[in-house]
Amino acid sequence: MEDPIPLLIPRYMPTSMLEDKPRVWLGTGSCNLLQKTKDSIDELSFWAWSDLLVALKHYQDSPRTATSSGVLEKCLDSLVGRLAMASEVTPCASTSPPDSSGLRISFNTRSTQSSNKGLFRATWWFEDLSALSPNLIEMLVKSMVSRGYNHVIVSGFLFYYQKSKFYTASSDEKREVLEIVIDMLYTLDPSSISCKSLFGVLRPVLRSNISKSCRNKLESMIGSQLDQATIDNLLIPSYGRSYLYDVNLVLRFLKAFLREGGSESSPIRMKKVASLIDLYITEVAPDRCLKSSKFSALVMVLPDSARDSWDELYHAMDIYLEVHTGLSKEEKMKICGGLNYKKLSSEACMHLSQNTKFPSTSAVQALISQQWKLKNLLEGMHNAKHYTDFTAKEDRGREQVVVYNEKLRAQLKGMQWRVMELEKVCKKMQNQMAKIMKAKVLTHSDARPLPRLCS
Repeated sequence: MEDPIPLLIPRYMPTSMLEDKPRVWLGTGSCNLLQKTKDSIDELSFWAWSDLLVALKHYQDSPRTATSSGVLEKCLDSLVGRLAMASEVTPCASTSPPDSSGLRISFNTRSTQSSNKGLFRATWWFEDLSALSPNLIEMLVKSMVSRGYNHVIVSGFLFYYQKSKFYTASSDEKREVLEIVIDMLYTLDPSSISCKSLFGVLRPVLRSNISKSCRNKLESMIGSQLDQATIDNLLIPSYGRSYLYDVNLVLRFLKAFLREGGSESSPIRMKKVASLIDLYITEVAPDRCLKSSKFSALVMVLPDSARDSWDELYHAMDIYLEVHTGLSKEEKMKICGGLNYKKLSSEACMHLSQNTKFPSTSAVQALISQQWKLKNLLEGMHNAKHYTDFTAKEDRGREQVVVYNEKLRAQLKGMQWRVMELEKVCKKMQNQMAKIMKAKVLTHSDARPLPRLCS
């Protein structure tokens, strides 16, 4: 059977070409028809924007035939060339698509309206190309990337394309669109991709049966930008599971963040992620179906250096232990094993020492931590006092030394007052611990004696 390409290509020739040349190809032999086809392909650069779109939409139904003849690639190459030219030339105040000559670049008023004129000029073609098939979109994006097209605009188009197919495509078509969009996004510069938009793609992905490879790519992209996420982004329902939120998914995000070098590239990014995860742990702690192993994994997934304060995490543990009253001693010990007592505030340590939901060893650790802080404070005051005595022997005739000593004395008074306050707190905590341990001795004959915490 004769190849259909030569019979179809001339249909999309510009009207001016058809008027200037005799139409003998309609009824003559194949040689003249093939020559006419070749001339039409060679003159793709003169085709109107609408002609290129019509040709692409037609050949997307039979891409193998069009690809074998090179027509599809040439149409896409011409289209991408015009988009690249349009991104470099200031658009005119015209309402028509790009004309065939390329001398005047304009945009289609059917495109998404935007208050930002620069963005509107860069995205006028989104709606026109959203009608193309996923396979053509893949070829289009690869061509744009190879030409060095702006990755921010390319990623914006991919998100637009995915949304445009959300309500009109079938389940299989949605899955194909999602896989193509994710694969293409994965080839772009990560800094050009919006974290918020990635979470927008994640929602339909969780409800569709896409390939594991694409799912892993999406999770990796989100994980690498986890410091830009919000608590609302992470509160993703756990579809098909007993617990409320998808904790496993968040754990994979965290592992992807650490794998992509989030802990090494910037301590600021790490601390932002730690603050976010502390909020997340507090949100999921009341879930009665959340297993202690998953809660412990959330607590210990980040390194100790990620947090300056562990008060928020202690608060989340307190909520979890209050809700999950049936935990064994071993499970409680594993949960509390992630606490850094030295990074708890004095108020948190005081609360922990009286918190019967925590194991008694945790209360002891809290008191030891307070003793360590008190010891460091006393040593600091002692060193400061020796330094004051030394400076007192210096020449007090110099005004700067006198002023310095006055300031230092004021600081010492403040430190002495703080030491007295800490001694009162320590004594009060010791008395409370004595009562707690005494009560436990009455019920457990093998309980340990109260350790000497304050000398």
